[in-house]
Amino acid sequence: MQLCRFNHNRLGLIEGERVLDVSAALDVLPATRWLAPLGDPLLLNLDLIRAEVERLRTNAPSHPRAEVRLSSPLVRPSKIMAAPANYKLHVQLDAGQPGIDHGVHAKALEGVERPVDKYGLFLKATSSLAGESEGVQIVMPDRRTDHEIELAVVIGKTGRDITREEAMSHVAGYTIGLDMTVRGAEERSFRKSADSYTVLGPAFVTADEIVDPHALMMSLWVNGERRQHSSTGAMTVDIPDLIAFASRAYALHPGDVILTGTPEGVGPVLPGDLVRVACDGLGEMEFQVSSRHAA
Repeated sequence: MQLCRFNHNRLGLIEGERVLDVSAALDVLPATRWLAPLGDPLLLNLDLIRAEVERLRTNAPSHPRAEVRLSSPLVRPSKIMAAPANYKLHVQLDAGQPGIDHGVHAKALEGVERPVDKYGLFLKATSSLAGESEGVQIVMPDRRTDHEIELAVVIGKTGRDITREEAMSHVAGYTIGLDMTVRGAEERSFRKSADSYTVLGPAFVTADEIVDPHALMMSLWVNGERRQHSSTGAMTVDIPDLIAFASRAYALHPGDVILTGTPEGVGPVLPGDLVRVACDGLGEMEFQVSSRHAA
């Protein structure tokens, strides 16, 4: 099932080139009260939502996919976690570039086989979430901002100290993620947490639709030029290990996102650029890059 958020918070079911409006399924959500449980409302109530969507889909109003405005399918994860330098070729080919390195990254990664084990995960602000329709707004026009396409893993149930063997049972599904990055020497969380610097979409795809999340091809184009193209099988630390690692420090909650790292080919974007991304089984989307100050 591919669930999306469109046209001012409508709930949609993507089927091919159509979006079915199943917003009535949101009626099953419990009323929000003070001290609401941590997590994204969609994922906290996913079983109820899915059952209601199935009931509604036959008679649901239908819209052409090209005519709707998609936002991030997730609205309130308790946290966004991200794996640094999790593709070997990205480290070998990209990390040492002068525009990326700033005298910090290449030296820190030299001889490190599994950067996650040494440097851990970093957090991105949940306020950085955006979708296709919002696009990316450059916040530091005097600095280089890069695209980084990633497979985003969405947690489906609460857990702490999760074992590798149990890890995949905590996955609710997947989406395409963009970890937009201002280059510089500051902490990653600062340079990657600006508003609109975590683009998710086009939909949240439930785990049952993805046979092997480590065998997906993902690609990114800027103005029609393909820059990134790799299999998720090339990641250094796989999804079960990332979940186990993260849950040693944090309790994971429904809707939490783990960005699994980016492959080689990262590069800068500028206001006016058109970015298109695609991933097997997860669909594709495109968004504009603009300047926050111009907007």
